[in-house]
Amino acid sequence: MTVPLWIWLTTIVAILGLLAFDYFFHIRKAHVPTLKEATFWSALYVGIAVAFGILVLIFGGGQMGGEYFAGYITEKALSVDNLFVFLVIMASFRVPREDQQKVLLFGIVFALIARTVFIFIGAALINTYAWVFYLFGLILLLTAGNLLRPEKHGDDEANNFIIRLAKRFLPTTDHYDGDKLFTVENGKRVLTPMLLVMVAIGGTDILFALDSIPAIYGLTQNVYIVFTATAFSLMGLRQLYFLLDGLLDRLIYLSYGLATILGFIGIKLILHALHENNLPFINNGEPVEVIEITTGLSLAVIIGVLIVTVIASLVSKAGKAQTAINNARRHAEAYLDLGYTADLGERERIYTRLVEEERNILTMEQKYREKAKDIDAIREKVALAHARHEEITAGQA
Repeated sequence: MTVPLWIWLTTIVAILGLLAFDYFFHIRKAHVPTLKEATFWSALYVGIAVAFGILVLIFGGGQMGGEYFAGYITEKALSVDNLFVFLVIMASFRVPREDQQKVLLFGIVFALIARTVFIFIGAALINTYAWVFYLFGLILLLTAGNLLRPEKHGDDEANNFIIRLAKRFLPTTDHYDGDKLFTVENGKRVLTPMLLVMVAIGGTDILFALDSIPAIYGLTQNVYIVFTATAFSLMGLRQLYFLLDGLLDRLIYLSYGLATILGFIGIKLILHALHENNLPFINNGEPVEVIEITTGLSLAVIIGVLIVTVIASLVSKAGKAQTAINNARRHAEAYLDLGYTADLGERERIYTRLVEEERNILTMEQKYREKAKDIDAIREKVALAHARHEEITAGQA
């Protein structure tokens, strides 16, 4: 189905309007979103995406509507996985919590730009070379395999490399100046870590697009559907970050679910490539008679895998223990970093959550608690946080 130019323009204006609204009414004044605020706006953006999908169903038909929802759900799941990386980056750069919204909005805008470029490059390749479906399928299968590899823990090497590179060639400071990208130190204009973290997130967004775009092209070749499903999956990602917060660590099986989905779509792409085959070394350049996976089956598999993944993660005792211990570590590290935030109330909130997490951990079976990685180092950090809190409390008395 060919989408008229005026619909394209109206959609782009609407998306830009939502981004502008986000900036002028939520981001300009640095603050930590409340749970109520994050929940409301997350639900609103999901509602907008669903309402748009219903319009696609009504005016574009069942096939087009099914492709949109399959693409939107897949891209949303991949976006949630991206939040894990954003969390690591912002923890590595020690971004004050009240300024994290601006970093996230930049990441969303940059991701939208990067993925839009990849969308049109992908469309041009598909229209010119049918064999590109083989390439996209291979990319997704490799990405699925990479997601199944054991996770690496510790400092983010890419971020440390960026910091070292910036400090070597550019005047930089280790200290934040609110949400400013530049500040003046010793009479000189220097970069702040805020600019560096945006560069780091922008770089990761490009890498995310390399598996995100082939995944959605495996579900639909309609460029308008690819663009809108991708754009709406990114909208509300900022609010979702604050809504999920510690729950991100709880989704311990998400990587397995995403690997299954990407592997499934990769196989779907390769089957489609065989069906459209024109490579001379495969079946003498003739199409290969293979089954093609329908949009309805794709949507059912994607939803089914995500439901099983989320439920399995939430009921897992090991997952609960790992989440609680990771949260305690993050809260202890945040509290120990006295330059983390200018908001004293925020530091007290972090300490309260640390204490609550410790009580939660003590209710869990010891065999699950002991399985956590770096448990001795985490205990040491928690003990230091308690000692620091006692010092501060004594000083205020």
